Amino acid sequence: MTLLETSGLTRHFKVGTGFGRHMLHAVDDVDLKIGRREIVALVGESGSGKSTIARLLAQVYKPTDGEIRFEGKPLTSMRGRKAQLAYRSDVPMVFQDPFSSLNPAYRVSHGILRGLRLHRPELNRQQRLEEAERVVEAVGLHPAADILGRYPYELSGGQRQRIGFAQALAYKPKLILADEPVSMLDVSIRIGLLNVMARLRETEGVSFLYITHDIASARYVSDRLLVMYGGHVVESGPTESVLADPKHPYTQLLLSAVPDPRAPLGVDSEAAKAEPPAVIDPAPGCRFRARCPLAIDVCDSVTPRLRELGPAHEAACHVAT
Repeated sequence: MTLLETSGLTRHFKVGTGFGRHMLHAVDDVDLKIGRREIVALVGESGSGKSTIARLLAQVYKPTDGEIRFEGKPLTSMRGRKAQLAYRSDVPMVFQDPFSSLNPAYRVSHGILRGLRLHRPELNRQQRLEEAERVVEAVGLHPAADILGRYPYELSGGQRQRIGFAQALAYKPKLILADEPVSMLDVSIRIGLLNVMARLRETEGVSFLYITHDIASARYVSDRLLVMYGGHVVESGPTESVLADPKHPYTQLLLSAVPDPRAPLGVDSEAAKAEPPAVIDPAPGCRFRARCPLAIDVCDSVTPRLRELGPAHEAACHVAT
């Protein structure tokens, strides 16, 4: 069952001033679906539009065009502070930098208890304390009372990021937007955070949109994979299907950089050296064409649309088969 979906989601930003004003196409015409108890990974290099999508779903930005529906209802119908708070309880965000989401002047308990007072006012003081301990233990931090009594600087980076997940979990969410949650952590402890996400999906019934540039971690934890390039989704499908048989040349390029003996060799090395696309006042056509060894004439003038090339497996490419 679909929990959240978008249709034609678009976000443009004005850049420059006066006669030099231009339009940056951060996200263009994106359709995505996230089901209940599902982990969907959104993968792409820096500047591809991944974090902009997270901020659109979190209602930090308003779409330039398109629609977001949560549990079948468009977000534009959710009016008033009560409805906005309810949505933010259902769809909280975990940020890339764990330290920035914690106030260094307060103990760890402060942020969790403050969120509980705001988003779950039906709980009394004792219930809030019990819930704070429960969510801290749910993300693998023990003993909970000791962790809650510490200041952020007394925790490791991995522990701070787990607290970020605990803060989101305290709201009883249905979907957590996790924006590069492991990218600032040592490789040795990233796997622990990915396991936390997988465990919370099973024990708490929460879905995740996992945003990352690391296709290996996406393979480890996600059910479905969406690959973004230049503001467009260029490939989507079940994770193992996409990674076992990538259709889009950009997905092949990403896989060629992964130290995985099962991954296909992928694209010509010249594509890897080329620059990301210009998304300020972009011309029509495929935005990957300058880096693509398979580009044909139509790629210069017609933007490819996602089309099904396998069971639930789609790619936006004129030549992919």
